[in-house]
Amino acid sequence: MNFLAHLFLGPQQPQLALGSLLGDFVKGPLVSMQLPEQVKQGVWLHRRIDSFTDAHPMVIRSKQRVSATRRRFAGIMVDMFYDHLLAAHWHRYSDRSIEHFTQDMYAVLLAQRAAIPQSAWPIIQRMAQQDWLTSYAELASLHQAVNNISRRFTRATTLPGGVAELEAEYSAFEEDFLSFMPEVIEFARAEATFLGSSR
Repeated sequence: MNFLAHLFLGPQQPQLALGSLLGDFVKGPLVSMQLPEQVKQGVWLHRRIDSFTDAHPMVIRSKQRVSATRRRFAGIMVDMFYDHLLAAHWHRYSDRSIEHFTQDMYAVLLAQRAAIPQSAWPIIQRMAQQDWLTSYAELASLHQAVNNISRRFTRATTLPGGVAELEAEYSAFEEDFLSFMPEVIEFARAEATFLGSSR
């Protein structure tokens, strides 16, 4: 669910960038996926970043901040909170404006329609049309995004209103994120370097 973070952390080469995003949509062994090889490598990197993130003490601490009533959705919530915090602190991590970065990413993704699974295509279209990635900087947009995700579940969930938990402990989540981000950037760069040397 942390689309902005994966696109930021992954390589900007088009097929690798697509793979970085598709990691949230495709399941199973890479070898069985009907995707271009570099897209599969991007999926591999996405999974490596997810494994690093899930085991990181700061991320674990953020998940523990989520209330008991929403704890089963802590992974989704923290992913989205961190995308908000990345958008809000974008200037710390990139010399390019977030607007230029996201518009370039939308163009790169949409140009690869033939390689995008049907299940992911409508979401990527809406992401570009409604500029989800830039909008994450605004809490009102984050509220809407979290509430929209809750509709994907077949049963009612406690996700709606979840962003209020970020707002209530904003400085604590922000502290976790700011401690985590330099380490995941370093990890992602090292993994991308390995990926490049293995091709």
